[in-house]
Amino acid sequence: MESIDKFDLAILQELQTDGRLTNAELAQRVGLSAAPCWRRVRALEEAGFIKGYHAEIDRHKIGLGVLAFVRVDTERVQGDATRKLEEAIRKLPEVVACHYISGTGTFELQVVAQDLDSFSSFARQHLMNLPNVKDLHTSFSLGEVKANSALPLGHLAAAKSAKGR
Repeated sequence: MESIDKFDLAILQELQTDGRLTNAELAQRVGLSAAPCWRRVRALEEAGFIKGYHAEIDRHKIGLGVLAFVRVDTERVQGDATRKLEEAIRKLPEVVACHYISGTGTFELQVVAQDLDSFSSFARQHLMNLPNVKDLHTSFSLGEVKANSALPLGHLAAAKSAKGR
């Protein structure tokens, strides 16, 4: 599956909104019968458009009130040293996202913790001891304006209509 059509796009949109839809509900919403809808979902999964399904958990409800953004500066950016750092970061469940960044720093981490004391302890015990780390710069979220894991899909529909012209 190289490209997606209007039905695939509709399936992706609906599943982003509610990943718990039954196949029958999904088929009705996108205007397909159940069997073709199921085949399309499987094809989207196999092609890697759909990477998985998960429950979104409210971090505050489970006692993780602190969200920190940690920029990690490394000693040097070399293949083996960077791979060791990546491996160490992947093992830390408190790090919920990690990105290579441009500009100052090498990585930007999103870290959750119960409170400032537990974040401080985590930073001293784990983050400061990561391999190849030169410095850490931390900012704390003071409030969430928007947090959405759903991706915008409008450009796919626009590209489809532009090809059809």
